Amino acid sequence: MKWTDTIRIAEDLHDKFPDIDPLTVRFVDLHNWVVQLDGFDDDHQRGGEKALEAIQMAWIEEAR
Repeated sequence: MKWTDTIRIAEDLHDKFPDIDPLTVRFVDLHNWVVQLDGFDDDHQRGGEKALEAIQMAWIEEAR
């Protein structure tokens, strides 16, 4: 899984943290959670604000 796999990452985050409101998650925490997901295999430094925003938006959609 790479940073560009936003929908898959969002699905995994929703499964792992079903009671978390994605709007309340700080980007530092989001970054740490993403790189700790099973199957995540990308450069940790590539997870900048743009990638994290896309993941957060996909997670919001997934949580609806």
